[in-house]
Parts: sequence; C-alpha cells; structure tokens
Amino acid sequence: MALCLVTGATGYIGGRLVPELLKAGHQVRCMARSTGPLRDQAWRDRVEVAEADATSPAATRAALEGVDVAYYLIHTMAAGRDFAERDRRAARTFAAAAKEAGVRRIVYLGGLTPPDRPARPGRPGRPDGAPGEARGLSAHMRSRAEVERILLGSGVPTVALRASMIIGSGSVSFEMLRHLTERLPAMTTPRWVATRTQPIAIRDVLRYLVGVLPVPPEVNRGFDIGGPDVLTYADMMRGYAAVAGLPARLIIPVPLLTPRLSSLWVGLVTPVPVGVARPLVESLSEEAVCDEHDIARYVPDPPGGLIGFPQAVRLALHRIKEADVVTRWSSASTPGAPSDPLPTDPGWAGGSLYVDERSAPVDAPPEALWRVIEGIGGEHGWYSLSMAWEARGLLDRFAGGVGLRRGRRDPARLRVGDALDFWRVEEIEPGRLVRLRAEMRLPGLAWLELTCRRDGDRTVYGQRAIFHPRGLLGHLYWWGVYPLHGLIFGSMTRNVARAAVALDRDPAAGERS
Repeated sequence: MALCLVTGATGYIGGRLVPELLKAGHQVRCMARSTGPLRDQAWRDRVEVAEADATSPAATRAALEGVDVAYYLIHTMAAGRDFAERDRRAARTFAAAAKEAGVRRIVYLGGLTPPDRPARPGRPGRPDGAPGEARGLSAHMRSRAEVERILLGSGVPTVALRASMIIGSGSVSFEMLRHLTERLPAMTTPRWVATRTQPIAIRDVLRYLVGVLPVPPEVNRGFDIGGPDVLTYADMMRGYAAVAGLPARLIIPVPLLTPRLSSLWVGLVTPVPVGVARPLVESLSEEAVCDEHDIARYVPDPPGGLIGFPQAVRLALHRIKEADVVTRWSSASTPGAPSDPLPTDPGWAGGSLYVDERSAPVDAPPEALWRVIEGIGGEHGWYSLSMAWEARGLLDRFAGGVGLRRGRRDPARLRVGDALDFWRVEEIEPGRLVRLRAEMRLPGLAWLELTCRRDGDRTVYGQRAIFHPRGLLGHLYWWGVYPLHGLIFGSMTRNVARAAVALDRDPAAGERS
C-alpha cells in the first residue's frame, strides 16, 4: 500500500483516478488549489486533502510530505501567451518539491506526439535525457513535452504516459466528437480529419495509471499508450455514428480551414469553448500513433485485450444514458474564469454590489421546490425566456467564453464545483440553497442564488442575482441590462414556483418551462 498524491483531483482524470487508487488499497491525498469542489465527492471522507497551488514551493512541499507516489495531472488548456511559462514553472516547482520530500515516483499523463519528433526521452536508440526540442509541434504539445522533460530530469524516478484522444463519457475529446457527429449529418471538415490517431478508452488509461505503481525504481522514461485501433478523425465520426445508430455521415474535407477557424467552428457546434477547442484542434492536426508498446512489460494487456474504439464509445454512451457520468471535462475550473467567492461585505473590494432580489410563495412542499431548484439548467432550462438565455450564451461563445452548452453532469443532482451551463456551483446547502458563480465573459463578477425556505405553513422560493462591477464598463453593463431583469428574472421566479406545484401534483413531471 502506498500513499499517493493526486494533483488535479477536481478534474476529469484525477476525479476518476482517486476511487481507482482507493479500490486498489492505496491511501490517497488530493492536492488542489481550491478544495471546495472535493467536498461532495463520494470518496471525500476516505482521502486526505491538501490545498496548494503547484507554483507555490512551500505549499507544494507540505502537500508532498510522506508521499510515496505523486501523480502529476496538471495541464493548462487556456490560450494566452504565458501558458507555457505557467506549465514550466508549475512542473519545476513540483519536481523540486518532490525531490526534497523524498517521493519515490512521479507519474505524469501527457500527450502522444508524432513518432518522428525528437521530443521523446527514454526511447530506444535515442540518448536518454537529451530529447532536444519538439520542433513543428503545436505550442500546447510542446509544453506537454517540456513538462515531461522537466519531470524526467527531476531526480525522482518518473513514468510519463503519453496518450492521444481519451474516449470516455464526459471527456472533452469524446464530447467534441459526439456533438460534431450528432449535430452534423453532412459536414465540410478541415484537413485534420484525415490525420491518424490512436484513441484510448478511459478505462485503459486508469488501468495504466494505477498499474505503474510497482514499476522498478530504475525505470525513468516515457511510454506511449493507445488503444488497438489506429483511425482518422473521419473514421471515428463514422464509427461513432454506427455505434450510436445514426445514419451514415457525409464528410467533405476542406483544406482551407486553419486550426484557428476550425476551433471557432468547433466552438459554435459543440459545448467546447473556443479557448479549449483550439489546443485540441492543433493536437489533432499532428499524427499521434504509438511508436512502441513497452508499457506491456510492466502493465500487461488484459486477457481480452485493450478496449477498441467501438466498445469505448458503447461504454461512454451507456454511462451518458444512465446519467452515471462521474466526471466531465468541465469538472476542472475553466481557464480565465473567475473563482472569487461571493463577498459578505457589501463594500467588498472597494465597490458596491448590485442586487436583484425576488421571491414567490409556492403552493407545494419544500421537497418539490428543491427538486426543481437542484434540477435547473441543462435540459430543464432556466424557466424563463429561453431565447434570451440562448442569445446570451451565443454572445458569450462569440466572446470566447464557455456559452450555454456545457449542460450538467447529472440531470437531477448537483455537487459543489459542478459546471452548470455558463455557471459553476459555488455552494449547496441541501434542501435550502444553491449558489452559482458566473463563468461567462462579463465586466465584473456575478452570482445567482436560489433558495427554498418555510415561512410559517407555506413554502417560499427566493432568488437573488448579484453583480460586482469592474470599472465604469461594469456599471454601464448592469444598467444596460437592468430593463431585461424584470422579464428574465421575474418570469423565472414565477415559473420555478409553477414548476414546483406541477411536480408536486405529478412527481414524474420534469417538464421544462
């Protein structure tokens, strides 16, 4: 049994790795910049939690104290000129802290780069520790390769697993593939749909991550990991359509679409925002096929072999159908999104808070109202002027934000940290309060509180929209949209109350207002 530190435990991979490590009998410590999103995880009481930013030497060193194996699952998916420097600084800080703390092994999950690139340390026939520069790779893939080099050179034995597309319910790669295929029966596509890649099922990724724990200490190298199928993106779209029972898709490649234009196109058609779509598209433009399968020496293939692409899609779709998606790509915090908690001081940060507060009596028990509150967003909508919400989401996507298409992880239950359309769940008090923090592009910070309470013998629904303006533009924004509040928030208050009454009369009702 080992004490394992998992960074990125609030993200897609980390949130699934933790229960797998616990199932294997290991002790787990989760390291996160904010530990709030871990509060409602089913395994929270079985793990230690350390709040630390990987760029903080003291906090990272404290989090690594006594750790045997450290999983480095930190990736920057944001655009911006300084993302590579942030990745570099975090990796160096973590590597130095792990060395100082006496960590026995680091495990890193990185990206699979083309086999003819020089940035592949530990490969037979290439000098260890001198991988050179990853020329020709996208900026994000170069950053992944650099993080790998830093960790392999840390003095702590490191296993770097290099994966291409990960196929699993809720993964960003799978969600992009799913929405493109389902929404576009005929499509003109960029030339990267003809690039070969070797997708891998999330179950096999987790099996490798857990399976490398007993690798001998002299092993310090990278390993390619991939499923049994080598496919183009066009092959995967056709394969997805076949598994999902959709008509055959017509795919017409158009070589003029650049990665930038492609990411804008992906951002409009899928829930993946442009800032996340662009590094994905850039990586898809580069062939990602395994150059070796040496990992099988230490983690043998299962008796039935690795999971193929069609089966991985079936498993993912089954999870989605059963509303059993444990983590989603949006589980991790959105790059550039605000993370400030709701202030308790009206004069917070030297400015005022604008508040739109409403309430309505509800002729139904609190349990019915709470079901409506906790089920808001996603397929249920926002109980008011759906076209206005859609327009605001579209505007946000054009501005580079997340838009309204992220939906929900679970159709009926919320956890702290869940993404909910263009909000994120900041606080839940079961049966009483849900507080959402806006992640849309705004000249300020915004929250939406939905409450359920008893007032004597009646149920009362409460709703409070809060905005903290940033500069003059923030004040102008509030007063510019204020006339719409009566329409949007007023009708929302009435419709939530009506939905609770309807749900009380017919518990099977989950209709959208």
